[in-house]
Amino acid sequence: MKEAKQHLRVRSVATRVSPHAITRLRSALRRRSGRHELDSATNQCRPESAFAESMSHQLIRNHRSSVHRLTTGVLEIAYETGGPADGPAVLLLHGWPDDVRGFRALTPQLEAAGYRWVAPWLRGFGPTRFLSADTIRDGSGVALAKDAIDVADALGLAMFSVVGHDWGARTAYTIASLWPARLRSIATLALAYSPGGRFPTPSFEQSQRWWYQWFMATDRGASAVRAKPVEFALQQWKTWSPVGWFTRSEFEATAKSFTNSDWTAITLHGYRSRWKAERNDERYSELRSRLAGVECLCTPTLMIQGGADACDPPSESEEQSQYFAGPYTRLLLEGVGHFPAREAPHEVADNILTHLKAFN
Repeated sequence: MKEAKQHLRVRSVATRVSPHAITRLRSALRRRSGRHELDSATNQCRPESAFAESMSHQLIRNHRSSVHRLTTGVLEIAYETGGPADGPAVLLLHGWPDDVRGFRALTPQLEAAGYRWVAPWLRGFGPTRFLSADTIRDGSGVALAKDAIDVADALGLAMFSVVGHDWGARTAYTIASLWPARLRSIATLALAYSPGGRFPTPSFEQSQRWWYQWFMATDRGASAVRAKPVEFALQQWKTWSPVGWFTRSEFEATAKSFTNSDWTAITLHGYRSRWKAERNDERYSELRSRLAGVECLCTPTLMIQGGADACDPPSESEEQSQYFAGPYTRLLLEGVGHFPAREAPHEVADNILTHLKAFN
């Protein structure tokens, strides 16, 4: 495959934390987190002592990955990367509302196993920028999937695996639908497969969980999200997983990605276009048509489902094996909410590595 031209600018020196350090950190957190107090700023439980907070800060300090940039026909995409340049490639695609920090506990494990990982900020998030003010801010799955393919092309990745969470999971399914020959495998977190990229009307019970989508579908709700995007994202973090899973400092660090000037436009289009007519970017029309005709996937797939996910519960991902012509495994993690890679990093990393190794 012909390698596309890439434009890279390094902003910081990368230092990485070893898998053994992460193991020691998590074990220590488990030993010290028996008692909890309420964090008045986030309404979340946190360990009683400052130990967890300080160790979390140490982990982040030790993981200062360089920010690189490449240019596609639509975006300047910012990304982090690590691991051996000649290792099997893995794209790490984050979800909503999250960013590349969601994979920070996974990347050292990938590097130790010899994988090259690339974690881009999705369109509308963090330092990723549109090249033109005239481009429609299309937040659909096909647009995100094309962005991921553009990243792979720019970096000369003929074949790769994808680990995707939430929006990143939908992107992984979409790549498997439209570009299956490019993939070795996919691992999807917190989101079930939607054949043909369709969004069928949910049950009344699920509709209640998806209140935020209906809220954004109203004009007044959309205005409220534009006015307070970070507060809106915080509400999802506070309610999608069991109490106490995150610290205020970690949310604030991640939420910097939600201050991108296009975050609300991409967020609103991504959700409103599921349920009502929205203006789409016509450059993706052919991809949308192709996607509509895909029912089954042949790419080896690992789906990781949180048993305590209050947004997309286990019932949403049950009985899907008929949609996978290739190997398919669904892993249920009890007590884990909507952010498995953050909430259960050991289990997620171990199972993803086993999956990757099986199909490389």
